[in-house]
Amino acid sequence: MPLYAALIYSRDVDWTLPEYGDVMKEYNEFGQAAAAVIRGGNALYQTATATTVRVTGGKGGDVVTSDGPYAETKEALTGFYLLECADLDEAVATAAKIPAAWDGAVEVRPVIEF
Repeated sequence: MPLYAALIYSRDVDWTLPEYGDVMKEYNEFGQAAAAVIRGGNALYQTATATTVRVTGGKGGDVVTSDGPYAETKEALTGFYLLECADLDEAVATAAKIPAAWDGAVEVRPVIEF
């Protein structure tokens, strides 16, 4: 069966803080309900912890890093699930149950398996 990445875009907060316990409970409930199709996934730390990497001059060029995300946005990439579903319709139906879909967005994208 095909794999789909469900990329979660939501508020850029520290999900490890106790005040987000209720939301994390919803994610745990989703994880249990969708366990049959989830093949992996994790939450990500805030974008402030990101490091952006670029190579100037193409392959073999100078490596340049900068603190923070590539772009500033209202919603940030905060996590992902790897879903194994029969088709895009099933992946979309599953993604609609991810809590971020209710007040953020979930991008569903097919995975190329090499």
